[in-house]
Amino acid sequence: MDKPTLRYFAYGSNMFSRRLRARVPSAIAGGVGYVRGRRLTFDKVSNDGSGKCDIEPTLRDTDRVHGVLFEIDCVEKPRLDRAEGLGEGYREERVTVVTPSGNVAAIAYVATRKNPSLRPYHWYKAFVVAGASEHGLPAPYVEWLRTFESVPDPDANRRAAKQARLFDS
Repeated sequence: MDKPTLRYFAYGSNMFSRRLRARVPSAIAGGVGYVRGRRLTFDKVSNDGSGKCDIEPTLRDTDRVHGVLFEIDCVEKPRLDRAEGLGEGYREERVTVVTPSGNVAAIAYVATRKNPSLRPYHWYKAFVVAGASEHGLPAPYVEWLRTFESVPDPDANRRAAKQARLFDS
């Protein structure tokens, strides 16, 4: 008998499969798509002092945030909630993801605490770009992600640990 699963739309650092599977081992990429009427920002207030990703509503149908759909065992949802900071800066929201084979309902995590002056750390932005590249998001979108200003992480140990995870094989 198959385990019940949920669909999760990753648009930030969790697009990078190794990062997500380290947090939620059952995660399996199930395709890519985009959410209409939103824009990607890096202004979610984080515990480490940097900005993390958000999909901010704009209500403009032409605005789109690309990302990756993952199937996750329902029993691991509490792990995903913890990794995403549910209730501590993010809330869960149902989104409609436009995919090449039609619209798909999924959950996404949307920021509840934002500060537009924040910037992501270099290593965090690198996870976002690596995940977008890994899953073949549109090249212009990946290049646009590269244009976001990022800053060095002042914590050398954290920076080294995150960079090691990025380059692990």
